Amino acid sequence: MKLEANLVKQGMLSKKDLEKALTISRQTYRSLPLVLVENGFVEEEPLLRLLADQHGLNFVALGELVIDDAAIRSVSAKFASHYLIMPVRLQAPVLTIALSDPLDMSPVEDIQTNLGYQVERVLACRSDILDAIRRSYGIGADTVEKILQESSHEEAEPVAESHDLAKMADDASVVSLVNQLLQEAIDERATDIHFEAGRDSVDVRRRIDGVLYPAHVASNIRVLYPAIISRIKLMARLNIVERRIPQDGRSRVTVGGKNYDLRISVVPALHGENVVIRILPTTMLFNLEELGLSPAHRAALGELINQPHGLIFVTGPTGSGKSTTLYACLRQLNQPGRKIITIEDPVEYELKGITQTQINPKIGLTFATALRSMLRHDPDIMMVGEVRDRETAEIAIQTAMTGHLVLSTLHTNDAASGAVRLIDMGIDPYLITSTVRAFAAQRLVKTICTKCKESYEIDGATRYRGTGCKACKQTGYSGRIAVCEFLPLKPEIQELILDRASSTVLREKAMALGMVSLAQDGQEKAARGITTLEEVIRVTSI
Repeated sequence: MKLEANLVKQGMLSKKDLEKALTISRQTYRSLPLVLVENGFVEEEPLLRLLADQHGLNFVALGELVIDDAAIRSVSAKFASHYLIMPVRLQAPVLTIALSDPLDMSPVEDIQTNLGYQVERVLACRSDILDAIRRSYGIGADTVEKILQESSHEEAEPVAESHDLAKMADDASVVSLVNQLLQEAIDERATDIHFEAGRDSVDVRRRIDGVLYPAHVASNIRVLYPAIISRIKLMARLNIVERRIPQDGRSRVTVGGKNYDLRISVVPALHGENVVIRILPTTMLFNLEELGLSPAHRAALGELINQPHGLIFVTGPTGSGKSTTLYACLRQLNQPGRKIITIEDPVEYELKGITQTQINPKIGLTFATALRSMLRHDPDIMMVGEVRDRETAEIAIQTAMTGHLVLSTLHTNDAASGAVRLIDMGIDPYLITSTVRAFAAQRLVKTICTKCKESYEIDGATRYRGTGCKACKQTGYSGRIAVCEFLPLKPEIQELILDRASSTVLREKAMALGMVSLAQDGQEKAARGITTLEEVIRVTSI
């Protein structure tokens, strides 16, 4: 039975959709199975299983298959990527390949003619084949092979001359390779990409959900590393010749129809320059509900930011999501009747309707000097990216005392340590109690992947975990949310601050007054199946 009739008989496709697909196939000269999948007429896996039965082939799940190293070595990355096939097993003279279109015989003929193997075909999903190519050959391996063939570079001889780098960094293939590395990182939800040069190798790692994971890149990418770094520098308008001092820059790229800001930092290292690229979506909807705050915490924060004046501090270590929380507050406060000014280092996201200033210590534009000047711009609300020193703290407090709402961050481990940190900076306790409304502390915990989430019993309690799947790259986690604690400065807390009490005493009193700690908030989220107890322990040390 023909494929068309079989699809209709199996109820996978209506006659009307079949006619549409056949028309597209004739007009574009593309095979019917490809048209059906690309245009969303049918799901790929059931279609391939049907085709496998029809053509007497096997359907395989490549992600669950152990791929033969000899098979990978027998076919170049360029060949595999060009035909979108994955060599699976080599038992000479037979080479087994996975492909997604059984009607395309071009790769079979090419392998038989040029490589001399007999070919056995199995069917696999297109996305699984792409994943397998990246895993087996490395990201951009086909592009690396193409560049090396065209430029005739020896594998052990990296490009070194500055004028060669300038020329090569603009080469379409090098541009394509850098774009592939960026595209792959963005597709994997990475927030940072790390390029690290070794003596004979290059490591590329990506930070996903707060954890660095190695990216499998082509082994011979070391040859092109100087050209890759030069291309990244050109994107950020940095000096490609200067390799002795750190450089920082920015760039903007479009991937999948979305714009991203890239913050690029280059530092000299022992075996070359290391680069970190921070990936920031240019448009991001900051929402208090989506931060993961509990209803009680959300209500408390909402009440605090609607006060006409005062200081609110969000505390936590680097990477704990403090800036994201402040941006979410600003988005809620951003109304036509209010003037909002921010002073940041650096400006991470652009917020429409808000005046954002990036500090520049090299020219004397510090948090303190910027804050002093911005007061002349008649703001209602101000955000100071971070209070780092006494001068900035004093001006922020004076700003709050003169009728402004000020939001800022501190680097402390918990909410109770916020007041102690300000006193250590030299701020009088009475100024803290008269201006600061609350200290909030937070951490980010990874959330359980919803695709592979399961419950289990332990010690009579129900727990949840992710078993690991393709969607979460076998980690069991996907995404992050905040766990928080809020310490409002109630009269009892203010008295202790005036007495210069320790953070331990402040914390005990706050807990007695009903404060939900970071650990307790995390445990509650673990009990609800949002995260795991192991993850809460990792970030809160309970």
